[in-house]
Amino acid sequence: MNKNDLVTAVAEVSGLTKADAAKAVDGVFDAITGALKSGDEVRLVGFGSFSVAQRAASGGRNPRTGEKIQIAASKPPKFSVGKGLKDAVNG
Repeated sequence: MNKNDLVTAVAEVSGLTKADAAKAVDGVFDAITGALKSGDEVRLVGFGSFSVAQRAASGGRNPRTGEKIQIAASKPPKFSVGKGLKDAVNG
């Protein structure tokens, strides 16, 4: 499922127009992104939690040349599945 499929599904389930459903989906994505950028965690009970992990700088090796390189620290977003979603998928 891509974003357009998601917008179509939201429009069908909610009775919204596709334009309004697209605004709603974009609003949800923007709200989650904004919360993560400010260092907050987003918890959706029964669905899952979005958070930001800390990855320290590390050394690595270029596989093509074998040269040592420095990998910068980063803050990758992380998603942890909630019990309700896990049960829905597995049950």
